[in-house]
Amino acid sequence: MKLKDLIVLLAVILIVLMLIIPLPNFILSFLIIINISLALIVLLVAMNMKEPLEFSILPSLLLLLTLFRLGLNVSTTRAILGKGDAGVVIETFGNFVIGGNAIVGFVVFLILIIIQFVVITKGAERVAEVAARFTLDAMPGKQMSIDADLNAGLINEKEAKGRREKIAKEADFYGAMDGASKFVKGDAIAGIIIVMINMIVGMVIGVVQLGMSLGDSTHTYTLLTVGDGLVSQIPALLISTATGIIVTRAASDGNLGQDITKQILAYPTMLYIAGGVILLLGFTPIGFLITVPVAILLCVGGYFLSLNQAKPEVNEEELAADIEEEKIKSPESVVDLLETDPIEFEFGYALVPLADANQGGDLLDRIVMIRRQLAIELGMVIPVVRIRDNIQLEPNSYRLKIKGSEIARGSLLLDHYLAMSPGEDDPNIVGVDTVEPAFGLPAKWIGEDMKEQAELAGYTVVDPPSVVSTHITELLKRHCHELLGRKETKQLIEHLKQSDETLVNEVTPEPLSIGEVQKVLVNLLRENLSIRNLPVIFEVLADVATMTKDTDLLTEYVRQGLSRQISHQYVRNNLLKVLTLDPAFEETITESIQRTEHGNYLALNPEMTQRFIEQMAQIIERQSDIDQEPVLLCSPAVRLHVKQLISRSLPQVAVLSYNELEPTIEIQSIGVVNGA
Repeated sequence: MKLKDLIVLLAVILIVLMLIIPLPNFILSFLIIINISLALIVLLVAMNMKEPLEFSILPSLLLLLTLFRLGLNVSTTRAILGKGDAGVVIETFGNFVIGGNAIVGFVVFLILIIIQFVVITKGAERVAEVAARFTLDAMPGKQMSIDADLNAGLINEKEAKGRREKIAKEADFYGAMDGASKFVKGDAIAGIIIVMINMIVGMVIGVVQLGMSLGDSTHTYTLLTVGDGLVSQIPALLISTATGIIVTRAASDGNLGQDITKQILAYPTMLYIAGGVILLLGFTPIGFLITVPVAILLCVGGYFLSLNQAKPEVNEEELAADIEEEKIKSPESVVDLLETDPIEFEFGYALVPLADANQGGDLLDRIVMIRRQLAIELGMVIPVVRIRDNIQLEPNSYRLKIKGSEIARGSLLLDHYLAMSPGEDDPNIVGVDTVEPAFGLPAKWIGEDMKEQAELAGYTVVDPPSVVSTHITELLKRHCHELLGRKETKQLIEHLKQSDETLVNEVTPEPLSIGEVQKVLVNLLRENLSIRNLPVIFEVLADVATMTKDTDLLTEYVRQGLSRQISHQYVRNNLLKVLTLDPAFEETITESIQRTEHGNYLALNPEMTQRFIEQMAQIIERQSDIDQEPVLLCSPAVRLHVKQLISRSLPQVAVLSYNELEPTIEIQSIGVVNGA
């Protein structure tokens, strides 16, 4: 433990001891001076802060300082009532500061209490309550703004994380300040009660126990009590002022002194006017002896401020623009052009309202939700989607690019709705024929006046933002495996390592490298399997990685380990309807697998391959009314090769092996494929 930590701990222990052990007067006087010094330091630090979070320890510090003052009050009360003497500091405040007049001192004490309790403390308490409430209410909006800036490419992930942490700290700070302001209020109340007790009990002790006259007893104990009250309440007033400054402080580029000077003295004309008004007061009985110097001071100050403002200032925006222009001209800036964004969404100028929040567009918010949804479904973090308009596109067109290459495009009519028929088209529903971009379904763009009629006719009616967000979601699902590189894989591994370091160390860097783990995960994602259950994946890899480093074979083992997940993904009501391979045809496929030192591949007769694919397509079309994805079930030995065989022609067909299903699942064959 560091020395600084020990000092804080010892200070807290000292506060506790003050409540129990009587202290000598010289130590008591020393601690009173320390109390005043700490209050001054807190006030000066509060005035020098540029934003409240720079003094985030203030709520806890308020509690400790309040406890310290109350401990001093207990010790001084013990000294005043027990010995009739509380040290040189309290005696000085009782005699020198208030001139030995107990009544004056008591009035000064009451004024300090009123200022602190009624004005500063109450105001700071109310501001803290409102600030805490507004900060909490504003959190969702601030979070959405950060996500929007992140999606627009205005900030990176690190900056977004820093902003989110700052928002959380602000909420914690203002919530704590709301409670801490109650300490200050309670301290003021305790000060009044302690003074009254000391005064009354002191007079009784002086008369009854010490045999003093009532006048002497009243004078002695009143001076000591008022002196004690002043040395206690002056630091309390400073702390209350610091609290008020912090909770009313808005974030700024300068400290409080700089901001006050900059903003109040920004208008020299006002100083001339104020000087003129003060000069006019000289015609009253106040006289010119006092008003003229002040008026001259204000006018001279206004004159020099006017001269200072007349100097030409450098336009920071123009300077920044010039620097940026020079930077663009430099050869090094060309290197930045070589970088490509992982995901880009571009649209024509007619679709700009989709992304413009000022025009009601919520595309940025939708993409934030898409990334969150896919993170839950896929188990990977989808990179930031860079959104921009592109005048080279048709006005109503958009396209999605992954790593600089276009993967899909579509078009929207912003003032229309997309209507998809449940079956046969209704001739009464008039619109522009089109195709729903995400799933390729026939649809129509209809106007606002046809929306209700289409819904009554059973059409599914969707607004343009929902159309494009659904399209983006499906595209990212299909191509998510292209977005998982070694860097992203390492991040997933590091995240898993935080909870299960032993498991990770058993898999990587030996016997498997990050690249080999990445290939396994990519294989799973390519066949629409979530990698969110990363611990199970690593458990399987830890068991089999010592036997083989063939990533395709490792993937098959992992799929078998994920049998419960696969079953849950494809099975409905414990029943799985599947296509199966004819045993003879499956044997033919097995015999056609060629094994080489560079891996295995399927060398099936092209004509047989074509017949196999056509036969599967016919069966799937006949069974299109089945409420599940088409599934082909085969043996583990040929599963991977069959999937590779049909992946281009029938990408929607899931190929499963018997070992990838739970034994309790009921399997129903809806067709047998024999390749004939």
